[in-house]
Amino acid sequence: MGINESFISNPTRVWLVILLLGVGGLIALFNIGRLEDPAFTIKTAVVSVQYPGASSQQVEEEVTLPLENALQRLPYVDNITSISAVGLSQITVNIDARYHSSELPQIWDELRRRVNDATLQFPPGVSPPFVNDDFGDVYGYFFSIYGDSFTNPELRAYAEQLRRQLVLVPGVGKVAIGGVIPEQVYIEISRAKMAAYGVTLARLADVLNRQNMVSDAGSMTVGSESIRLHPTGGFQNIDELNNVLISPAGSTHSIYLRDIATVSQGVTDHPGNIYHANGRNALTIGVSYIPGVNVMNIGHAIEARMNQLSADKPAGIELKVFYDQAAEVKKSVDGFIINFLMALAIVVGVLLIFMGLRSGIIIAVSLALNVLGTLLIMYLFGIELQRISLGALIIALSMLVDNAIVVVEGVLISRQQGNPLMSAISRIIKRSALPLLGATVIAILAFAPIGLSQDSTGEYCKSLFQVLLISLMLSWVTALTLTPVLVKWAFANMPVPEKKPDEQADPYSGWIFRVYRRLLSALLVRQTVTLVTLAALLAASVWGFGFVRQNFFPSSNTPIFFVDLWLPYGTDINYTARVAREIEQNISKQEGVENTVTTVGQGGMRFILTYNGQRQYSNYAQIMVRMDDQRKIAGLVRHTEQDIQKNYPEVNARLKRIMFGPSGDSAIEVRIKGSDPDTLRSIASRVDKIILDDGAADGVRNDWQDRSKMVRPVFSPYLGRELGVDKGEVDSALQMNFSGSTVGIYRDGSTLMPIVLRPPAAERLDVDHMANIMVWSQTRQQFIPLSNVVSDFKVEWEDPLIMRRDRIRMLTVQTDPDAATGETSGDMLARIKPQVEALTLPHGYSIEWGGDAENSAEAQEGLFTTLPIGFLMMFIITVLMFSSVKNAIAIWLTVPLALIGVTFGFLLTGIPFGFMALIGLLSLSGMLIRNGIVLVEEIGQQKKEKNQTEAIIYAATSRLRPILLTAFTTVLGLAPLLLDVFFQSMAVVIMFGLGFATVLTLLVLPVIYNCFHREGQRIQQ
Repeated sequence: MGINESFISNPTRVWLVILLLGVGGLIALFNIGRLEDPAFTIKTAVVSVQYPGASSQQVEEEVTLPLENALQRLPYVDNITSISAVGLSQITVNIDARYHSSELPQIWDELRRRVNDATLQFPPGVSPPFVNDDFGDVYGYFFSIYGDSFTNPELRAYAEQLRRQLVLVPGVGKVAIGGVIPEQVYIEISRAKMAAYGVTLARLADVLNRQNMVSDAGSMTVGSESIRLHPTGGFQNIDELNNVLISPAGSTHSIYLRDIATVSQGVTDHPGNIYHANGRNALTIGVSYIPGVNVMNIGHAIEARMNQLSADKPAGIELKVFYDQAAEVKKSVDGFIINFLMALAIVVGVLLIFMGLRSGIIIAVSLALNVLGTLLIMYLFGIELQRISLGALIIALSMLVDNAIVVVEGVLISRQQGNPLMSAISRIIKRSALPLLGATVIAILAFAPIGLSQDSTGEYCKSLFQVLLISLMLSWVTALTLTPVLVKWAFANMPVPEKKPDEQADPYSGWIFRVYRRLLSALLVRQTVTLVTLAALLAASVWGFGFVRQNFFPSSNTPIFFVDLWLPYGTDINYTARVAREIEQNISKQEGVENTVTTVGQGGMRFILTYNGQRQYSNYAQIMVRMDDQRKIAGLVRHTEQDIQKNYPEVNARLKRIMFGPSGDSAIEVRIKGSDPDTLRSIASRVDKIILDDGAADGVRNDWQDRSKMVRPVFSPYLGRELGVDKGEVDSALQMNFSGSTVGIYRDGSTLMPIVLRPPAAERLDVDHMANIMVWSQTRQQFIPLSNVVSDFKVEWEDPLIMRRDRIRMLTVQTDPDAATGETSGDMLARIKPQVEALTLPHGYSIEWGGDAENSAEAQEGLFTTLPIGFLMMFIITVLMFSSVKNAIAIWLTVPLALIGVTFGFLLTGIPFGFMALIGLLSLSGMLIRNGIVLVEEIGQQKKEKNQTEAIIYAATSRLRPILLTAFTTVLGLAPLLLDVFFQSMAVVIMFGLGFATVLTLLVLPVIYNCFHREGQRIQQ
């Protein structure tokens, strides 16, 4: 007894499976995890090292180089990039894509060991390295805290209260606070008073550190008790600093710090990061989620906790949510579910119209059970509902009905030929089981390259393969088990009308079948003309594909855009913040703007997975703008660009959208490798000219930025030795006068504040009297003017940043297409790339391409690495199914026909061809081979009873309705995806490619088959 017969004879088993799939699927639908985008692992760590006072070249040679040499020996590394700036080294380590996320903790441990070993080569003065392996953390609940009358420390105190509460919410991973400006204790003392009282930096630092030092005073034993000794003397508050005695031991006069200095507490003048929100000073809080949780549930829990805490919020403080992943997920999933329901309604409607009421209901029920069963299996295996998996369900809809259509169609035809119902069911199951299995496996294997790809893009799209694997295999199983049962129930009492004997023999007497038979017969007679015409169409489509626009991933439809602001290098961070605030306030006044958050000095928190924040630059700011409607973004972008160009000509601005999928810093990047900075800049200027002359670029910049000024006091070692002043004393005097020198630590609970000694503002900001700065002479034990040991102050230009990639200096020219032109990066790259590569480069210098070109190439490499294996398996299965290489080749020759429709579709719609379109081509090949297998299998069955020509015509006619119906449901079912910017290129590929290729397959595959099997042909006119 076959499996279908065991189901038909056992209704209990059938109902059990239906309840399992139906009820289980509904439970899974309400409980399955939800995300906006699929998670992919950011396999990146950042190593930061401070080297105060060192030039960028010194940082490169003494810090960056030893670290790069140590890290490059790690076998896991894909590439290493570094930024050597004045006093700071930042090294980014990217791990090779083939390593799984579960291996990263061990890799990071080994990376830390290599970094620690490399520190033995560091010169004195280098701070311990900091390794950030949490670079990929995503803070999906991101909001700002601000208030007009609140200082940064006051905002921080409230933010800490919120952090302590939010981290207790079940499902919350981390809570991070951004924009905290470190507090310091300032001792402002006039240079004249320091000289008059003989107070030196070393003396003051020694006094403060000794009095405020945490040290062990021991304990004493009293009887049976051991009592700890803990003397007073440490600073309990800021006022106690005023009472520090700083006069030398044995001095006849007692000098207190209050006598010569003013002590105050405040925030640092040069913070590393500043946040604004809606034009006001702010802090930000980011909340990340534990992996695998239902984001929507955790988002509701966070909102509930925030509502509970609102009663304790100080009056005047405002909280403004900029990004709520739970809300975005709900919006995204709801939108996709609407698209899914639309596609489902279209597919069911087509089936009801063309298959009849009973047949349509059978297939619709099978489809519903397949979808619910797929959701159940996804839930059990932890596959979330997100953009890719929901898109896969929509793509699978029409493919899910194909197996059921074949079964129902076969039973209907057999019944029309007068066969009993059970006999008709058994016959179609036996004939179709293996061909449908082979066709289903081939359709799944077409998606295997994306499922097996190891790069980040493959990881991002992996659920596409997983969902299609589950759904298509489930559809084959239900087609052999549940569908026959449903057919029996539906057709058991359906009368079969009596027909004449000649009509019973031909169930394909309709006019569509007659027209198709005549057309196919004509093509079989004119095989040469048919194949030559087809080849011409294919050649034209290949030529026309060169005019199709290219893109990697499109912009997201999330109503957020970014304004990156670059001021000249060396700009003080406070000035950068002022400019950014003015631009932000102007943006906030525009119609449709809901919220703005500005980060100054570095990129913001990663609130979405595809966001890449900049490293530390005092001349950099980014304004994040949230709109109420993404359709208003284009207008505001144009207005903002014009405003910045008109009122802030010194600002290099870049406006960009959130991108789908993994993306780089810029869409187009030209990497110039070499050793000499002057030569690198010269080549970069020639590349700049090519890009600007093209006219479609949204500005040009390079990551080395412009050279910056540097003042070099010319120190005389001879005079220094004579006067008892060394270079260190000169450095200390200059630092104390302009930036302030750290002379101790003040403890306020868990907060450690540096004690900074500096002159009053009037003296500190007076650059004209630099020569009159007083420097301490160890020999003479007095202050002397700096001019006594410094002969001149020279102004020179230096490279403030030195970028390297894999231990080679590299300058990157970056640009993006101007949004107003409507061009993609592929369009622009196609024009400028030949010109750039035609440049004559000096020996030892080379150019390579980054940006979207590199990301796309890496994604395609990951895809095509596994593509040959997948296609080889598909071809082998095709050969084994027919035990014929000729049949397999005939079927595979129909695959290129899809390009005719694909090229026409892209040229007609103007939609760019992107990575998702490439995946669409793979899936399309599986669909076409699937159709070809069933058609050739039917030809083989008919050849047992008819001659070859009759068998070809009859088999093609019998497969006409199922193939056209499957193609029709696929094309119409994917129509809703044309409105989705992420899936629209894939929809174009499948809709137009399948539409054209299906018709051509029905007409051309029989001709190709006939050419491959020449024996015994007789054309019936």
